[in-house]
Amino acid sequence: MDIKQRIHDTVTGNPVVLYMKGNRQFPQCGFSARAVQILQACGVKDFVTVDVLADPEVRQGVKDYANWPTVPQLYIGGEFVGGSDIMTEMYQSGELQKQLEPIVKAA
Repeated sequence: MDIKQRIHDTVTGNPVVLYMKGNRQFPQCGFSARAVQILQACGVKDFVTVDVLADPEVRQGVKDYANWPTVPQLYIGGEFVGGSDIMTEMYQSGELQKQLEPIVKAA
């Protein structure tokens, strides 16, 4: 299976996916740590993290998949949302909480 298909299957097969450096227990950069903190602050307990440092093919593939040059990258319901700066802005405005509300309530 090619990398784009693997990424597509991951983001469409899970309600919330965060491609990041490290994992939720041990983020490997400040931006990834902030992204995890934001998701937790929104009440999301169950989300998939994919460590891009563990696989160079995934690291580049996710950038190509979303046409977005950096990680972390957040996907909700199979849709690309953005990186940590966009997540921060959306969290501060309350928009991210609204988008995640159905997922949090379903858990």
